[in-house]
Amino acid sequence: MTALMSITAKLKGTTVFVGCGFAAKYLLGGGNFSVPLQWILGLQRMGVDAIWLEILPATGDEESDQRHIRAFQERLEAHGLAGRYCLLHHRGSGEEQELSNMEAHGLSLEDLEKRLGGPNILLNLSYSIKPPLLQRFERRVLCDLDPGEISYWMARLEMGQSYHDTFCTIGLNLDAPDCTAAKAVMPRKTFYPIVDTQLFQPMPRPDRPRFTTVTQWYWGKYMDINGQYPDLSKQAAFQQYMTLPSLVPEAEMELAVNLNPDDPERDRIRSFGWGLVHPHEVASGPAEYRAYIAGSLAEFTPVKQADAVWRTGWFSDRAAAYLASGRPEITEDTAASRYLPEESGVLIVSSLEEAAEAVRRVMKDWDRLSLRARETAVEYFDSVKNLERILADVV
Repeated sequence: MTALMSITAKLKGTTVFVGCGFAAKYLLGGGNFSVPLQWILGLQRMGVDAIWLEILPATGDEESDQRHIRAFQERLEAHGLAGRYCLLHHRGSGEEQELSNMEAHGLSLEDLEKRLGGPNILLNLSYSIKPPLLQRFERRVLCDLDPGEISYWMARLEMGQSYHDTFCTIGLNLDAPDCTAAKAVMPRKTFYPIVDTQLFQPMPRPDRPRFTTVTQWYWGKYMDINGQYPDLSKQAAFQQYMTLPSLVPEAEMELAVNLNPDDPERDRIRSFGWGLVHPHEVASGPAEYRAYIAGSLAEFTPVKQADAVWRTGWFSDRAAAYLASGRPEITEDTAASRYLPEESGVLIVSSLEEAAEAVRRVMKDWDRLSLRARETAVEYFDSVKNLERILADVV
């Protein structure tokens, strides 16, 4: 019996919940929504009884809340997940999540209670499910999607770690000697960012030589990095690469960033030759997000300084989606590259000149790099393989 068959057999009669609190409230975030979507689809491919458990805090605007609920339901149904979700509209105040203050959509509260009374496992993405609801689950796995930040704060604050049995992180290098991020406060296990390689399929080379990314430009948080508090935004990360379009005029460099129409950054970015689109227009839903990636030749994006300096081994779920679509990845290193094959479709850069050379290389050798990108996604980032890795120590 294979390891996957063994795990699936052990999970018979057990409900595996994917806990999320960031998908339904972000109506136009196609990439954001795609993260838990790929977890639940991977569990379905494993043959596991899986439920997407989504928390939507009430905003006080009932019409807006109902619009978000309908959009959430429609998107899940479009992916064959009708009956496989429970959206809890949280009408209580504060951080405490109590079922008595929640209204259920999809799976009823009665059915949810039955599943909570039987064998179950919670895969709690980014500590979305909180007490007292959290304690209702039999086995609880804290799944970290931002290793630099979560390691920093877990060393200082209660980030939900004490409420969980297991801690899993995409910080592939967190336990290596050269990683200088805060040390673990509990045992942890690493996994690769999850991409469903059936949902994201390799696509033909696009007509336009367009290098893209989808990102947030600003980031208002600060952390102590070697005694300093640097700007950890993508705005800061891109600064050394702003003249890249002038070095590779044969390529189209485009950013899908969330900037207001009157933000002066829009004109500044364009002045360097970058194309600029709004993610709410090109990646508003999961299907649109996949189409935007498929219309790209490759992704180019630097990383936040924290992960690069601390050597966390962070690699984004978005980058994994590009790879699964057969799109090479040009990015900076966080030590994640040591956990990938030598020919991975990932090109690591650390300077403007290296970035320009990587863009030229992708344009010249796209077919081979595209094939390697897809192979890497299937071998390392596939949802089933990584969910098996996460669940192996839980069942």
